Amino acid sequence: MKRKNYEIKIIYAIVLAVFLVFLIVPFIKLLQQAFLGDGSFTLSYFQDVMSGAKFIKALKNSLLVSITSALITTVLAFILAYTIYYTRLPGIWKKTVNFVALLPMLLPTITYGFAIIYSFGKQGLLTRLFGHEIYMYGYPGLTLGYVIYTIPTAFMLIYNTMGYIDKKFGLVSKLMGDNALSNFNISVLRPLWGTLATSMIQSFFLSFTDFGIPASVGGRVNTIAGLLYEEMLGSIPDFNRGAVVAIAMLMPSIISIAILKYLEKYNIRYNKISAVELQKNPVRDTIFGVVTAVIMLGMLSIFAVIFVIPFVQEWPYQISFSLEHVKSVLSDPDLLGVYTNSLFVAAMTAIIGVLLSYGAALVTARSTLNAKLKSVVGAIALVINTIPGMVLGIAFMLTFTGTSLQSTFIILIICDVVHYFSTPYLMVKNSLSKMNASWETTAMLMGDSWIKTIIRVVTPNAMSTILEVFSYYFVNAMVTISAIIFLAGAHTMVITTKIKELQYYNKFNEVFVLSVLILVTNIIAKYVFGWLANRKSNKKSNNKKEKN
Repeated sequence: MKRKNYEIKIIYAIVLAVFLVFLIVPFIKLLQQAFLGDGSFTLSYFQDVMSGAKFIKALKNSLLVSITSALITTVLAFILAYTIYYTRLPGIWKKTVNFVALLPMLLPTITYGFAIIYSFGKQGLLTRLFGHEIYMYGYPGLTLGYVIYTIPTAFMLIYNTMGYIDKKFGLVSKLMGDNALSNFNISVLRPLWGTLATSMIQSFFLSFTDFGIPASVGGRVNTIAGLLYEEMLGSIPDFNRGAVVAIAMLMPSIISIAILKYLEKYNIRYNKISAVELQKNPVRDTIFGVVTAVIMLGMLSIFAVIFVIPFVQEWPYQISFSLEHVKSVLSDPDLLGVYTNSLFVAAMTAIIGVLLSYGAALVTARSTLNAKLKSVVGAIALVINTIPGMVLGIAFMLTFTGTSLQSTFIILIICDVVHYFSTPYLMVKNSLSKMNASWETTAMLMGDSWIKTIIRVVTPNAMSTILEVFSYYFVNAMVTISAIIFLAGAHTMVITTKIKELQYYNKFNEVFVLSVLILVTNIIAKYVFGWLANRKSNKKSNNKKEKN
């Protein structure tokens, strides 16, 4: 028993030490930068920033476009998820809907902006196809970009919850004589109110704190994220003012935590999910088939330009097929080096991220540790989930500038691991919580230590989830820009930060080639790890059947 507690405490201490050094300390440094001037407490930086017309305007712009895009995103994500669960459209169509809905998460947000420009600009692909230019700088471009960016998150939230709605209640509602609208409200909308509200909050939060899309299509419309970048890495950097803007970006985080806690009471739990076959309804299926086709076509048409520009000689003047731009990138050691940097950072982020999230989940889900100590890890995950990547990146920059970690791969990897910790931790914790609670006790009675049980029994049973976590970390590390834009150096530059540099020199052919590399890499990674996870999951299910 002592040995078991000893091992648990070591893991717990390591997890806490990581977040103490790479979360608590950086944010203390951020607060010092905002509130200390000449060694004493001051509010002058806050007064200076908050009273400035530029800050107020940027804040209003960010709030307006984020709220608008969050509303649109939630409606579109609901339609996509509803089509999968509540229509009798062919399975291949539903799989396509699922794939297209999640596609944007495989590309960096800064690429969305360039795709919008090259789709709707004066010589854009869609402009040339339809012969009409649609202005897409400023509010329209930001809204469209944010909607595309946040659809995967909103879709996953709504899709996952819809899977736990008991369709039997819709059947009962019809038998009670309710009309179609009342039936829809009772059996679908009401169980989803909490999730729909969560979707809106998450979409708003992601839009409000994103830097990639404003960097490309913001135009003259300043956003809070753009202002933060300007203060920290502009022509005349001001770390004190930048720290104030960073803290201001945390305000929605605090509000969102309170709202999400409040919305938990609207979660509906069913004791049993009934298997109910959907009734045939050609009108319903046709309508949702057409609507989802329009949504998917709209999303894919914007991304289509990514696969056109790199493969023509010179857009839009010489549009004959050419591989010159691809060959140029692949033969450029600097650009190819940036790609290999990204692969290295993503792989190491996934490895370390899996170890950290798995260790944290073991402590909270498979140990006899004090409940209050366990709650600390849960609180850390909740806080990290609402910290904008840019704010975390700035806190790291202020803390580790001048140290041996500055501009190293280590700092990029650690930043990504901390930034994306919440979701992997919850995934593993939920998986471990569903396993037999008596495994460790039985193993201890047979003379095995706690750590041996974890390695020999628990880990093999959690392998499918571990592979999903690895995939999650890898993909996000490949596409992130906001968290590491302040940390990458000349020799540790990754694709997303290189794309930002290429934008400055208007080298968009290289931008799109690198974007295609990211997309192809992430699709392959998702497929491979998804296949491995399903294989492990199916193997575990077959073993259970054989035992029974």
